[in-house]
Amino acid sequence: QVPLVESGGGSVQAGGSLRLSCTASGRNYFATAMGWFRQAPGKERQFVAAILSGGMTYYADDAQGRFTISRDNAKNTVWLQMNTLKPEDTAVYYCAASWLALNLGSVGAYDYWGQGTQVTVTS
Repeated sequence: QVPLVESGGGSVQAGGSLRLSCTASGRNYFATAMGWFRQAPGKERQFVAAILSGGMTYYADDAQGRFTISRDNAKNTVWLQMNTLKPEDTAVYYCAASWLALNLGSVGAYDYWGQGTQVTVTS
């Protein structure tokens, strides 16, 4: 098991910003890709963004232009900067780590998951 520890969730008004962070703390595990997903009540977990160790990034359509994913390979840490937040961004956000880094928009591509952090955007 590779524990993923998330932080940075909270409540913010529409138009505001939040920054999530996640660190993979397992030894001898290097996440080729790290990603963020979110799950709203009654909905399936959906892809938000992912980043490869070389820096290439991928975003869901509604995250593109508002969210920025970044990582520090040495620290096995990934961040998600979320700007111009909307009420529909309200969800539990999950960090995930993948070694094979294939089909990164899919839940099944990831080996390990964090416990989730709540993001609430009020109008």
